[in-house]
Amino acid sequence: MEANSIEIEETIPASRKLQKEDARKLLKGARRLIVAKGRKVTEYELGTRIAGATVDAMLGPTGNLRAPTAIVGSTVLVGFNEDAYGEVLT
Repeated sequence: MEANSIEIEETIPASRKLQKEDARKLLKGARRLIVAKGRKVTEYELGTRIAGATVDAMLGPTGNLRAPTAIVGSTVLVGFNEDAYGEVLT
């Protein structure tokens, strides 16, 4: 983040578990969601209604929001994939 001069506005500790409703709130105002699970990256174009399957894609097997999660402009990134982060951050 420092290499790209990106300022982190909020950091949430891992001890605070974010769940389905928290994930849904993160999507308010977002136009794009990118979810990385291992090497698989799925991109969602978001409209006014957020499908349950879209929110479920943001959650890990325990039902908690996958980490890391970043909001960059109108894009929400969930999980880590170096190429996806590079695309959004540059």
